[in-house]
Formats: sequence, structure tokens, C-alpha cells
Amino acid sequence: MKQINIEIKAKSENTEKIRNVLNSLSADYRGKDHQIDIYYQTKNGRLKLRKGNIENKLIYYNRENTKGLKRSEVLLMDNNQDSNLEKILESSIGIKVVVDKKREIYFINNVRFHIDEVKELGNFIEIEAIRKEGEKSDEELTKQCTYYKDLFQIKDEDLIKYSYSDMILEKENAKLE
Repeated sequence: MKQINIEIKAKSENTEKIRNVLNSLSADYRGKDHQIDIYYQTKNGRLKLRKGNIENKLIYYNRENTKGLKRSEVLLMDNNQDSNLEKILESSIGIKVVVDKKREIYFINNVRFHIDEVKELGNFIEIEAIRKEGEKSDEELTKQCTYYKDLFQIKDEDLIKYSYSDMILEKENAKLE
């Protein structure tokens, strides 16, 4: 399945406030998932295998590293936890980095919210306005994402430019220096 996301990621020291706002809006709470994202070596974009209790998917996406709204083109494939996909990918293209996180997942219509606690990095909020084929325009997705950013009072200085995988790699490289 192919989809387009307009998204932001931000540091969050006030996850309880965001959780309360989501609950006041009757957001659809899907649960708390312990996710291991295994990123693989690629020539273009990013390829990760997500292993969790709620979500198990192979995810390929292209996204620029920008410190505000980001547009991603995403391809998703459901994965059975018992498959050999992880072994095949590791053997054939190699692991780049592993991200370990606890994620609360909420939805309001086509907008997904993640309250993340990422091992070695801290707490974050992600807002993803999602378009599947034939649905909303990029402009509509941008408005949705901006609306929730403002509602949660996310400051521009808290926005994150990079993915968790980039941040962990940067941290690991700093330890080596």
C-alpha cells in the first residue's frame, strides 16, 4: 500500500498534556506498542522492519531532513512475526541501526499521533496527516498537521529535523570520537 504523509516530529517534555488533549478530543487510542525498528542499508530512502505487538510492517519511505513539516512517500507491507524477512534482509543488505521505542498510538480520522519514549533519546511527539490514494491534497494535510501542532503548543525550536535512526547513529558516532 502506498501513502503520502505530511508530518512533524518534536521533542516533548509535556506528553501528559498532549495525552490529555487527545483524550478530550475523543481520539481513537490504539494502544501502547513496544517497537523495534530495524533500519537496513539502502541506496535511496529508508527501509525498516517494524516489530511490535500492534504494528508489524516492512516500511520504505523517502523524506527530506527538514526541521518543520516533512512530506514522505511511504510504501507499507504487512509482515508476519514468524516470517524469515528479518533474516533475509540482514543477510542480503545489512543492518544500519536499530531503534527501540515505546509508542502510544492515537488516531483522529486520517491523522495519526505517536507519543514516543525512545531508548537513548528521550520523549517525542509525532503528528502524521496521512493520504491514501485519491484522498486529501498536500495542502489539506499540511493544514491538519499545523492545526494539531498549534493545538499541542509545539514550539518551532522543539521540532526535529532527523529521524530517530539518524539521531541514534549520530550519538553512536559521537561515542566513537
